Amino acid sequence: MARLSITMVFFLVLVVTSGYVPSFAVEETEPKKLWDQCVVKISPKCAMDIISQVFGNGVVSIPCCQELVKEGKECHDTLIKYIANRPTLIANETKYLQKRDELWAQCVSVSIFIENRLILFQHNNM
Repeated sequence: MARLSITMVFFLVLVVTSGYVPSFAVEETEPKKLWDQCVVKISPKCAMDIISQVFGNGVVSIPCCQELVKEGKECHDTLIKYIANRPTLIANETKYLQKRDELWAQCVSVSIFIENRLILFQHNNM
């Protein structure tokens, strides 16, 4: 478990710093869009929570679910796939991609529920 936590922290640092430090950018074969558009769309805390839930036993908060949905499915899928393809994690890639998809579905449901409650609240206060 400690090894998994170290791996998660390493990838979080890599993801966060790569948006600001060109020398950490991914190889030319990786989509530059991954770093330029996706990494900067989510806070470091929420990124860590998402990584923790997909690659460990963490739990993503409601605000982080909302951030994830705003980030978009394409970004979420691309970032998690990129991390899951690392040599230390690839053996369990199928499991991680399933957890990625489960987290996405959970966060979409939460976001829809919150949005509907907000609309109902606004309608009742008119």
